[in-house]
Amino acid sequence: MKFGIVVFPGSNCDHDCYHVLKHVLKQETEFIWHKNTSVKGFDCLVLPGGFSYGDYLRCGSIAKFSPIMKEVKGFAESGGLVIGICNGFQILVESGLLPGAFLHNRNLRFICKNVHIRVKSPTSPFTQEMREGNVLKIPIANAEGNYFADEQTLRELEQNGQVVFQYSTETGDVTDAANPNGSILNIAGITNQKKNVLGMMPHPERCSEPILGKSDGRLIFESILR
Repeated sequence: MKFGIVVFPGSNCDHDCYHVLKHVLKQETEFIWHKNTSVKGFDCLVLPGGFSYGDYLRCGSIAKFSPIMKEVKGFAESGGLVIGICNGFQILVESGLLPGAFLHNRNLRFICKNVHIRVKSPTSPFTQEMREGNVLKIPIANAEGNYFADEQTLRELEQNGQVVFQYSTETGDVTDAANPNGSILNIAGITNQKKNVLGMMPHPERCSEPILGKSDGRLIFESILR
């Protein structure tokens, strides 16, 4: 597969994603500057974590106007695979590719630590190497990771199987105590209705090699390859 990693001013996890895809998984991978106007030839686009445009105004609210996002939208609408990680998830929401909104973490602090997430929907291209109920240990690093959506949107997400990951205990219990940022329904990752666009707050690229202490994140990238 050929992966394209979109780079915005302020992206800081782009090289992490590049390393995993290019050097760990041995896939053809290129950076795509946010002012580019073509994504031709790519099979999967990655919107990495970071602080696009310094997170001014609201996370992802300026990045959605970058020229590349028109191409990302067209790519997604034609069935192309798109994954947004952390700030990338926020950009996907701001761009309307995924529903909902993000609020400040309920403790009003930046959180950087390992968390556990439970696989709720294994039917997407991003989770097909897993089973429902599997628990992954993956790090988060965010200040506005508190996912929110209205009741109707939540019902639709649940009915369509779009809630992919939920914050949980190590044993897979979805509890408030296991929710690091206050996300509604403990949501850590969702897809669009077609399930070809994934947004997730945890960072799989930061735990895709044994040398980092855990390689659960690799399952997500291997699912994409499959």
